[in-house]
Amino acid sequence: MAAAVSVERLLDAVELRCAFCLQFLSDPVLLAGCAHSFCRACLLPLCRGKLRACCPLCRQGFQQKDLRPNRELAALVSLVSEVVKEEELETRDETKPCSDGSSVGRRPQEKEYASQIRRQITEDFCRMREYVDRQERNTLMLIEQEQKAAQKKTEGTIHQLCGEANKLTDIKAQMNNSPERERYKGAPSTKPKMTLDEKLNVVKTAVEDLKRKLEILLLGYAQQFPPVQPPDLYQETSVCSLSPVSAARNPEPMISSQISQWAADVAFDVGRINKHLVITAQNRTVMVSSSPIDYEPSPKRFCISQVMCSQSFSAGCHYWEVITKESDGWAVGVAHEMIGKRDRLGRTEHSWCVEWLGPKKQLSAWHRNQETLLHRDKPLKVGVFLELQRKTVSFYSITDKEMLLHTFEITTSNPLYPACWLYGLERNGSLTLSHTNRR
Repeated sequence: MAAAVSVERLLDAVELRCAFCLQFLSDPVLLAGCAHSFCRACLLPLCRGKLRACCPLCRQGFQQKDLRPNRELAALVSLVSEVVKEEELETRDETKPCSDGSSVGRRPQEKEYASQIRRQITEDFCRMREYVDRQERNTLMLIEQEQKAAQKKTEGTIHQLCGEANKLTDIKAQMNNSPERERYKGAPSTKPKMTLDEKLNVVKTAVEDLKRKLEILLLGYAQQFPPVQPPDLYQETSVCSLSPVSAARNPEPMISSQISQWAADVAFDVGRINKHLVITAQNRTVMVSSSPIDYEPSPKRFCISQVMCSQSFSAGCHYWEVITKESDGWAVGVAHEMIGKRDRLGRTEHSWCVEWLGPKKQLSAWHRNQETLLHRDKPLKVGVFLELQRKTVSFYSITDKEMLLHTFEITTSNPLYPACWLYGLERNGSLTLSHTNRR
């Protein structure tokens, strides 16, 4: 009886039956991704003819090469099976009459009921798998039909454009009164026909070229016409520093001519950027990408929507500006080189930033995961002034003049890097490092 109780407790604590066939696991294998175990014979049909299959429990994808033998579980199943068989033999060999015959008759009924439940569950899952497979086939068929229709429409449009181009060529030849006129007029064109792939490549190249030109044009306008704030904002008093000493050193905002003499030329680093962000405009603009970028592998690449500049500063004074008007959520600051791939700006001991975020869209300063509300409007451009002799970093809202937002005391002597963070990868946000001229 003690052995029976131990086996029952073990069956309650450890799942020894396959969730697919509902029998004791036979040759159990472990899925490397989700750690669920099944019979090898139950999983192999799911992998047949497919590059990736789905776990029957959690639907996480896996490949046949991801199956790992679960020897410990196999040994445990074997042991339990032997104990169960021994108990069944002992039950059959019992010759003592039972005082209450109802329990003897109830056990076969319970087994039969359990078998019916297992069969019903197996049939339900089979029907669900058939339904999913049918929906998959219908969806793939619909996608293929849409693709063929789009391809046909694109080919017709390109054919029409080529016809218009030939007409323009004929008109040009006639106007120039060149010898080419008779050839175009009397003889059919001998140009080889373009294949569909060649035509699509021509259109794709033209679209990408137009996109680059528009992007350069928009960035030029953004830098040529900075946003203008109402005049009353320039008269507001600056926010006090966390430290009284730092506040005494910067009692009033500094004018542009004083700060810009320490202007630094900084650019984003493609080795320290998240794969969902893309860098353009000579590595000065970072924006959210509609699809992951195939960057080269880097041990320092961020796992969050963050990017760091390639320049570092360990001495002197340095100043740069970041245009923030094209993003609804962002952080601008500095960080130590050893910031973790998952560490967000301002949440560590050696990173400092100002941030615009939250349901109320409020401006705040962050350091060591501590927030300081600044009660200011959203800056359309943020200036960062790093004074390493005084061990301070100050953040300004830039319009025609600088308005001090916050000053931090720096507690590290290690080199610091400019860094930015973008909120919401599903949105088209961007930050741009502004060209700051020395005056």
